[in-house]
Amino acid sequence: MIIEHWIAGRATGGHSTRRAPVYQPATGEVQHEVLLAERSDIDAAVAAAEDAFREWSQSSLSARSKILFSFRELINANAPELAEIVSSEHGKVLSDAAGEVQRGLEVIEFACGIPQLLKGEFSGQASAGVDVFSFREPLGVVAGITPFNFPAMVPMWMHPIAIACGNTFILKPSERDPSSAGFVARLWQRAGLPDGVFNVVHGDKTAVDALIGHPGIAAVSFVGSTPIARHIHREASLAGKRVQALGGAKNHAVILPDADLDFAAEHLVASAFGSAGERCMAISAAVAVGPAADSLVSRVADLAKNIRVGPGDHPASEMGPVITAAARDRIKGLISAGERQGATVAADGRELSLPGYEGGFFLGATVLDAVTTDMDVYREEIFGPVLSVVRAADADEAITTINANPYGNGTALFTSSGAAARTFQRGVRVGMIGINVPIPVPMAYYSFGGWKDSLFGQSPIYGPDGVAFYTRAKVVTQRWPVTDTAAEASLHFPTAR
Repeated sequence: MIIEHWIAGRATGGHSTRRAPVYQPATGEVQHEVLLAERSDIDAAVAAAEDAFREWSQSSLSARSKILFSFRELINANAPELAEIVSSEHGKVLSDAAGEVQRGLEVIEFACGIPQLLKGEFSGQASAGVDVFSFREPLGVVAGITPFNFPAMVPMWMHPIAIACGNTFILKPSERDPSSAGFVARLWQRAGLPDGVFNVVHGDKTAVDALIGHPGIAAVSFVGSTPIARHIHREASLAGKRVQALGGAKNHAVILPDADLDFAAEHLVASAFGSAGERCMAISAAVAVGPAADSLVSRVADLAKNIRVGPGDHPASEMGPVITAAARDRIKGLISAGERQGATVAADGRELSLPGYEGGFFLGATVLDAVTTDMDVYREEIFGPVLSVVRAADADEAITTINANPYGNGTALFTSSGAAARTFQRGVRVGMIGINVPIPVPMAYYSFGGWKDSLFGQSPIYGPDGVAFYTRAKVVTQRWPVTDTAAEASLHFPTAR
């Protein structure tokens, strides 16, 4: 099967002559091929989006809201099929894929309230006979460049809000698991969205560079690795575009001695190894404080060794494979580097082999103890089923460790002390914080975004910040003279009276 682009309301091969394989990660077999866009395909998508923008940007809030409610119902009704598509190409287990769809659905539900979200402000009689009011308008054609790890959810963090605000949208999903984008495009069409408002172009660096440099695109949203986020932010900003670029992460969880260690261990394992660790909010570094360390490592290692690893569509599987053979081999290399540099392997998933799935991209859950901050396994974003345990003497040292890390996406604290929690949440330089919550992904009516090398640009994604990102404000100062007498004019700078 060849996966095509979706431009102006139809599937098309466009001008693409290059293709990339789409694997089934559990078997290692190629199940599809995806077209890779050329610059002319980007031009066609932008032209379709520009044409659709003229009418869509002037559509009523009521009309937009009705389409969004219809889209919400279609996503909800088709969630099982969408989860199956995600699982088959990404490898994550079905329950995890279903959770991904649900978190995307929550952003659609937030966007359904667009009439309330786009309300402006009004000041009557700001000066004698003068009223001042503001409203927000869409930007134009906007683009989303999204990663492989959440092929349904992350795009849904972008396009429902962008479209609800009156923009038209071009999605460039990951070429590793692209099918969900076309599935969603067809649901938008069934919901009544005019052709050209939502478009999908598949591709690699050629497509990305064409998008961020295209004069017809007003804004770019990106989620991916830090080096690419930095590149996109720089290049798109130089091209005069509004940019939000979310980068990588090294998420820490601090476990204080007063924490419930059984509770902490179970949640650490779930957050570190869910989706095979391929989450930007996965806990990849546990900072065990003082006497908590030995007992915590023992509990976590035992739980990690008992995780049921298998194909994503098997009901018994708790963790699936990683996305590619190259990813698997890179992760193995980092584990081995950690061992060589002095870490203790408390649970080792490098040699996992599943009968009947020898060609799959599987790794078992791995726990490394006595990791130090100068080791490769700590410094690099692993993006795999590896939990590194760093030891700290006290809570202050733990906070210092987190703040010294270049990433600032998410962090968590396990404790039974409210005072310790308050000190932690005000002391760490991180954008999203969980207290006894290991994956602190905010609800859709807040905003998602980290600090430091985890976010380039001023705007986090979705929530109120998403509405602000996809619109710009106009302020109108107006006067309607009530007599035929000309209003008093002056060459002086105008002031209120």
